[in-house]
Amino acid sequence: MTHIMLMLLYIAGGFLFLASAAAHLYVRLRLRPRDDSDLEDLYYEFEDQHSEYARYTRWLGITLGGAALGLLLLFLGLAI
Repeated sequence: MTHIMLMLLYIAGGFLFLASAAAHLYVRLRLRPRDDSDLEDLYYEFEDQHSEYARYTRWLGITLGGAALGLLLLFLGLAI
């Protein structure tokens, strides 16, 4: 029974980490505000009001959280 649980932790953790890492790369490359936007000038004053930047930071947080959870599952599989 313990071996099955360990395999499930490894599989779930590995898949979650790899999927989150791939999604994070996608977010960094595709969802980042473009160079032609005036976001750099407005960063500190209007970061909550700029919808493109808000979407970018929300997805960065989601993908980093998923990667952290995947690493936690892998660590639990190792520690048990």
